[in-house]
Amino acid sequence: MSLPDCRSPGKQSSPRLVSCSVVQLNIGGHVFTTSLSTLRKYPDSLLASMFNSGQQTKLPTDAKGRYFIDRNGTHFGAILQFLRTQRLPTENILEVYQEALHYDIKSLVKQLQDSAQVFGETVGRQQFIARVPNYQENLEVLVRVARAEAIAARHSAVIVCVIRTEEDLDRCGNAVSNLEDQEVVRFGPWKAPPTAIDLLDCIKIDVEARGYKVRYEPHSSDRGFLFKTNDDFLYKLIFTWW
Repeated sequence: MSLPDCRSPGKQSSPRLVSCSVVQLNIGGHVFTTSLSTLRKYPDSLLASMFNSGQQTKLPTDAKGRYFIDRNGTHFGAILQFLRTQRLPTENILEVYQEALHYDIKSLVKQLQDSAQVFGETVGRQQFIARVPNYQENLEVLVRVARAEAIAARHSAVIVCVIRTEEDLDRCGNAVSNLEDQEVVRFGPWKAPPTAIDLLDCIKIDVEARGYKVRYEPHSSDRGFLFKTNDDFLYKLIFTWW
């Protein structure tokens, strides 16, 4: 059934259409009231197609008859603000950007792509991460090892070997061999300007995005080494559990 642009005479309106052009939405538990014209602001967007009067997608409704979209609605208010006023968000830029991508609001996407936050994340950090072999896989291993070490402890530490260049492989191997049975997660080498500290910051950002509290520091050992390479390659990522 397509959405009417005005209430039919003599008929009681649905709770989701409280007036001729007002729509009630439930976005993942967050309730919003807006107009059809706002939702249709950009005709080529996914949001507009959902509420197109000619070929409306049959959206499910909640118990109160509000249109339900099964997506986190935390930042949908910023989407509505842009549709209503053209004002760009000033907080949670990356999260709003992801919502703009989902709803295919091209004007908002383009403007947010020019922001420092989105530019830095997508053009800078993500492009760097893409050049680090097996980054995501190693991140999974890192978290798994940390969780395994967390039993009856407030902190657990995972040793990370960060290799900047191919030439460092052998030197790092010698350093790791001194760790005996300790599990080490290796990142690198990579072909990009950023340093080992830049990579560790990326790891910290992505681990904390999963809800963990983590910090890193150079790894030190009571055992002597034949040459000083330990601080160059080996770091501890320390997880705090409570």
